[in-house]
Amino acid sequence: MNSQLLIPLALYLLAVFALALYSRRHRSNGKGFLNEYLVGNRSMGGFVLAMTLAATYASASSFIGGPGAAYKMGLGWVLLAMIQLPAAWLTLGVLGKKFAIEARRHNALTLNDILYARYKNRGVVILASLALLLAFFGTMVVQFVGGARLLQTVTGLSYQHGLMLFAVTVGLYTTIGGFRAVVMTDTVQGIMMIIGTIALLAGIVHAGGSIGEMMGELHRIDPALVTPYGPDHFLSQPFMLSFWVLVCFGVIGLPHAAVRCMSYKSSASLHSGMVISTIMVAFLMLGMHLAGALGRAIVPDIASPDQIMPTLMMTVLPPVVAGVFLAGPMAAIMSTIDSQLIQASATLLKDLYLNYINPKAAEGPEAERRLPKLSLWVTGIFSALVFVAATNPPDMIIWLNLLAFGGMQAVFLWPLVLGLYWKRASATGAFASMSSGLVCYIALSVIKPDLGGIHIIVPTLALSLVAFVIGSLTRPVPVQVPQQV
Repeated sequence: MNSQLLIPLALYLLAVFALALYSRRHRSNGKGFLNEYLVGNRSMGGFVLAMTLAATYASASSFIGGPGAAYKMGLGWVLLAMIQLPAAWLTLGVLGKKFAIEARRHNALTLNDILYARYKNRGVVILASLALLLAFFGTMVVQFVGGARLLQTVTGLSYQHGLMLFAVTVGLYTTIGGFRAVVMTDTVQGIMMIIGTIALLAGIVHAGGSIGEMMGELHRIDPALVTPYGPDHFLSQPFMLSFWVLVCFGVIGLPHAAVRCMSYKSSASLHSGMVISTIMVAFLMLGMHLAGALGRAIVPDIASPDQIMPTLMMTVLPPVVAGVFLAGPMAAIMSTIDSQLIQASATLLKDLYLNYINPKAAEGPEAERRLPKLSLWVTGIFSALVFVAATNPPDMIIWLNLLAFGGMQAVFLWPLVLGLYWKRASATGAFASMSSGLVCYIALSVIKPDLGGIHIIVPTLALSLVAFVIGSLTRPVPVQVPQQV
């Protein structure tokens, strides 16, 4: 076990805890525990908004799974990864102002608060809550696996010990600080991601001699690695085009990204956030996936593609420098899972428990002391369940992550977008869209029909859109007739 690698990582984790403790001082500002814990009192500036959105989007899939896929598929996967460049811009541009206005108008603290304010239907909220918890469970397992594999590769710990260390760290600092701790650490983590990406690319080029030499080595290993289509023409044109729907357009429907649109401070913050986050996502996606693809020329054989990033860092960088910049992928993983953990906690605590099981728990003078304890139990129990599921990891985490991504989009995309922009959108349409999208996506994932290379998210979203329109036209929003005086 190399202490030169462990010390920088340990200092990084201590800094995360320090930020979480620092963020607790905002809880006594008189605006209530839930307002602070779930949306940070809607106080994010443009830079922080950009960093937390980009850091949340760049997850274990981007820093571990994506580069692992590029290691296996070659430069074609780098090209595929770049189609998600406008994801942050689309999320803030489409949801942005209208989402924030509606959230403030209805004092909405969660995504399901927005859905209930728009559709006034408990069935929509309950279905959305259950679907969100199911999808978050899958994506959080991915993050736990990614964090454990990173620690396993770097420290020499067993996978189970690395998993336990990672789970305890993330669970504690998220519970301690809430949303404000998440966005503050996301900002630091985003900076670490950028620095780590630059350092890694420089180290790879230095170790490989030149990009030309590495390209030649990739061609020698397998000529398909330097083509747009990858080995066995896996990356076909229909797959690439439909994959854009999954990793770019559909990101608008991701709850942990959409909630950022409820939490910024002003229109100026939104506009600067759109620019900065787009630049950051573009840089991280290109840098990390290119590193994974070129890394095969330096480390041609590896047990699991998901181990390529930490292996490369330890191979091409001096130990102390590697220890510092290994915080980059660790930051990417932690910045995603803490956001999802907050959302899952909000869904269980506020959307289900406080709204439908025990509304009195949020009332009275004891509420401000009772709610933090409830959030602690909810977050801890959910983390424990994810930990148990992560003890038996898949070979490549990217496929599980994309599966959960698609599930969330199938449920949330049209109810969110059409709910904001279509006046005739009704609860019947939303429920029909959510249920048909979820069932269709699960069925296609299990059956795996031959769609000519088209990703299953495309027919799923098409079906859920049709269901939404038909349901809304069949049973429209009731017209409110003004009472005569």
